[in-house]
Amino acid sequence: MDSTESGPVARTYLVTGANGFIGSQLAALLLSRGHHVRGTVRRLDDPATVAHLRALPGAADRLELVTANLTEPGSFDEAVVGMEGVFHVASPYTLTASDPQRDLVDPAVQGSLNLLRAASTEPSVKRVVLTSSMAAVLDEPMSDHVYTEADWNTASSLSRNPYYFSKAQAERAAWQFVEETQPGFDLVCINPMFTIGPALGPGTNVSNQLIVDLMKGTYPGLFALSWGIVDVRDVALAHLLAMETPDASGRYMCLGEVVTMREAVDILRPLAHGRGKLPTRSLESPLWTVLVKVVAFSRPAGERSYLRTHLGGTLRVDTSRITSGLGMSFRPARSVLADTFADLDARGELPS
Repeated sequence: MDSTESGPVARTYLVTGANGFIGSQLAALLLSRGHHVRGTVRRLDDPATVAHLRALPGAADRLELVTANLTEPGSFDEAVVGMEGVFHVASPYTLTASDPQRDLVDPAVQGSLNLLRAASTEPSVKRVVLTSSMAAVLDEPMSDHVYTEADWNTASSLSRNPYYFSKAQAERAAWQFVEETQPGFDLVCINPMFTIGPALGPGTNVSNQLIVDLMKGTYPGLFALSWGIVDVRDVALAHLLAMETPDASGRYMCLGEVVTMREAVDILRPLAHGRGKLPTRSLESPLWTVLVKVVAFSRPAGERSYLRTHLGGTLRVDTSRITSGLGMSFRPARSVLADTFADLDARGELPS
């Protein structure tokens, strides 16, 4: 971060989707560093959806909330005025959608392009940090491959992991826009994976819901699954470092440890103290993996596609670029899971 003898320089930053899971933590982090934040939300007529933002330390003096719609051309034009940097976090996140093109791909791609077009007309914007995803890097974990920033997901589609498809399409569209238009800002992408952790806003986000489902016995057993876990607060910090590290460039895979479903449950079990219905039966053998894939045909389309492409795979990722280039260090998975559990428990989301 730039600094003077009197301390860090306060910047003016735009955060799209500021009341979301990642956006809220990013807004909180920026305010804690003394920056001025303008946050976009879909609507301001429901105070409950933004109350947690208005309550943040520093928000009364340095937070401004405005409305913007991902798919509405020109929606970000006024939001970018006067901003030195833009964090484009807003994007739909769900595994299953009734119309993947309308509900996932269009908002992700059009939202990114609408934001970038607006930023390209504002001379004050020097950098845009885009929240992409490991979904733009891989469609399914190939056990014999170590993933790096050079990898791209070319296998997902509207019928196969449509959320993954939306993130890959959105990031590709962003890079193509920058290449073709040569705007006055540079673009940096952060690609987090399984993002969990304490939430600032109401409700339970899609990723944290997995912990709730594990506790409630939604899963009949332990599957051969592995997850690249990252704390939402670390994702927020990665965005800030990407914005304020002068030579940051390209994309950065953002995750800490890779844990198996069994390892995650083993961490959660002592925290639960006998509560809930954490799975115990092993369904991790090759035979069980095949059978679970067959049974997955009865699940909703997005969940079915995820299980059939991820069961049995072992995820391996090289995160040296983000640790060396941005100086990131990540909370260990045990701490992330424990903090997520404690937050969900305090909210009354877990079985008593």
